Amino acid sequence: MKYRKKPVVIEAIEFKYTADGIVELREFVGSALGQIKKHRHPDAKAEAEIGTLEDGVHLTVKHIATEGDFIIKGVQGEFYACKPDIFWQTYEAVLEADVVDLIKQDII
Repeated sequence: MKYRKKPVVIEAIEFKYTADGIVELREFVGSALGQIKKHRHPDAKAEAEIGTLEDGVHLTVKHIATEGDFIIKGVQGEFYACKPDIFWQTYEAVLEADVVDLIKQDII
């Protein structure tokens, strides 16, 4: 059997390892954000721990987001990381006018 993903508007941000990017990530993810670190070798990318709902509501299961990943807020308020190539294959930007149209069509 085949399935199609329902048209759902999600919130997401790109993980950027800058002062502003980290502030934006903290504001977006809140208490689900764990440690953020970057190793000291030239090709290192920063990593951020994101608490998930895979263990229920305790946020003890953590996913690692790598710098450049998109952090998505799911339909139950959970957060998870998505690689940029998969993100852009799956999602497209929604303009405010598009959201109004989706609401009128009872899609969101």
